[in-house]
Amino acid sequence: MTDKNLKITIKDVAAEAGVSFGTVSRVINNDIHVKPETRERVLKAMERLGFVANRQARSLAGGKTHFIGLLVPDLGTGYIGEIIRGIDAELTLQGLDLVLYTTHRTASKEAAYVANLAKGMVDGLLLVLPRNPADYIGVLTQRKFPFVLIDHQGTGKDCPAVGATNWQGGYDATEYLIKLGHRRIGFITGWMDLGCAQDRLAGYRAALRTYHIPEDPDLIYEGTFFQPDGYTGAMKFLDLPDPPTAIFASNDVMAMGVMDAVRMRGLRVPEDVSVLGFDDIPQASLVRPALTTVQQPLENMGRVAAQMLLDLIDQPERKVGRIELSTKLVIRESCQPPRSR
Repeated sequence: MTDKNLKITIKDVAAEAGVSFGTVSRVINNDIHVKPETRERVLKAMERLGFVANRQARSLAGGKTHFIGLLVPDLGTGYIGEIIRGIDAELTLQGLDLVLYTTHRTASKEAAYVANLAKGMVDGLLLVLPRNPADYIGVLTQRKFPFVLIDHQGTGKDCPAVGATNWQGGYDATEYLIKLGHRRIGFITGWMDLGCAQDRLAGYRAALRTYHIPEDPDLIYEGTFFQPDGYTGAMKFLDLPDPPTAIFASNDVMAMGVMDAVRMRGLRVPEDVSVLGFDDIPQASLVRPALTTVQQPLENMGRVAAQMLLDLIDQPERKVGRIELSTKLVIRESCQPPRSR
């Protein structure tokens, strides 16, 4: 095999087959959602370029595939996009390719994908907001297969994970609303099986306690990080006899759903209801009014996770734990002091 063949990448196959990079990744991973004719076209392009033989040769020569597996719950938000941006930037510097799976938060899919990728298809795994990592992390650890969890608490002090100061972010946001004069503050959670969602709720509750504001169970709505939850939760709050003057959503897309609900009721943001989010996705500064939110360093989380994984691949015996990156309150136009009632 020539040196030229050894440099063939997924991007070359995608160009040869006239498909996207993601489609080639799905064919490699035997994704059942790829059309038969598309799969055939990609496989023929691989054959013409010698891509399969190239991959085997690289693996046999250095014990590496030069692929990194990435599992994400979905691709529908700027949150995931910013994390992937950081991961891709770091891996591109190292000349590595991504193999992407979307789990749609289905536990069985998540475990099956991990098992498939860990059979030698990739050199390591990055998992964004994994749902049930305890189901397979023990096996990965036992096999010394490198992995890093992103925006997750990890499963123990030695579990490699990258996250943010979610509790502090929840506290800071709630304190900001309290200092503006709000006492009735609605809170919409994310998936409550995720540590980040639990920590944001805990930060909200801690701020209420600090300022001696009684917690009202009617002002907490359990969501799933999707925009319709923001709309539905806000509608529920606005139906209360004593509705909140501010609503804090556990992520920005739900906060945008809150804004839609407020407008649907003929009310205004922030004059009638202040709205606050979490993440600071790119769209947060583009909506009107621009969204006040807690900034997670999403792109940097992706970069740091990729760096951590590459270190683990190079030094399998290295011990790493959880890294927490700082959150920051970003004040824009969607919050103001409550109007007197």
